[in-house]
Amino acid sequence: MTFKALLLENQPSFSVRVADIDPAQLPEGEVLIRVSHSTLNFKDALAIGNTSPIVRAWPMVAGIDAAGVVERSDSPDFRPGDAVVVNGWGQGETRWGGLAQVVRVPADWPVKLPAPYGPFEAAAVGTAGYTAAMCVQALEKHGLKQEDGPILVTGATGGVGSIAVLLLARAGFQVLAVTGKAQDADYLKGLGAAEVLPRADFSAPGKPLQKERLAGVVDTLGSHALANACAQVKRGGAVAACGLAMGMDFPASVAPFILRGVTLYGIDSVYAGRVRREAAWALLAARITPADLAGIVKVIGLSEAVEASARILAGKVTGRYIVDVTR
Repeated sequence: MTFKALLLENQPSFSVRVADIDPAQLPEGEVLIRVSHSTLNFKDALAIGNTSPIVRAWPMVAGIDAAGVVERSDSPDFRPGDAVVVNGWGQGETRWGGLAQVVRVPADWPVKLPAPYGPFEAAAVGTAGYTAAMCVQALEKHGLKQEDGPILVTGATGGVGSIAVLLLARAGFQVLAVTGKAQDADYLKGLGAAEVLPRADFSAPGKPLQKERLAGVVDTLGSHALANACAQVKRGGAVAACGLAMGMDFPASVAPFILRGVTLYGIDSVYAGRVRREAAWALLAARITPADLAGIVKVIGLSEAVEASARILAGKVTGRYIVDVTR
């Protein structure tokens, strides 16, 4: 039987459509997963909109996230019926991804979902939330504590930012949320942000060293936002950088790092090993309940993914899109 997937093709020109796929076309792997939910991330939107060279093998099934139930496994680590999530690993870029009703992946890739999460909650969190958890873990491993001062989160209304605000607030940190969407201040405060700051304050070139006011930063933007954030971190503080929504450049000085001992952690969630992934998902399940996720997500069907991707690229989305691939 065929299954439905969001297929990207580049011959004779770029196209995107919901297609019927023969399972025989799936890539090799030890674990076959019946997917129920996927997500739309910024990287997915770039691929679906064909606005950046995300896809490196054609044709491609889009989607960097897949959540569902194991249907068949040749690995002793998984059994049919296990609820699992697969994040990253080149899905939607070099490997057919999760905006599909079926995926087949190597046994190293899936993570069993910790209670009380099922596939819906895993998609609500997705790569964005899993990345946010890794950022928070980096700051906490660095030794930052609530009494050290506030934590800044840039791009706070996005998927990574929203989950980061929630995770940090639940841990008792004072969270300063940066956004270009002033109308979403109540949304961010509902997640636990103590203060909402305009993105314009961080978007222009700034001094290499600015007033010390931050214990740490979770940055999803890059470019001037990351440079200005680093310049405001207190002595011995830390920054977790995981995104480039503002740009890949980093127009900064070494001053914060050599004069204040600030540490910059680069967060690579795409190819992290299973142990790190399981730790991140355990943190998420411990701090964020399924009920918490209800106000962050909007559920759409597979056929709505193209229009939703355009909204993401236009900066018109607050929170997360869950894609119910069964509809």
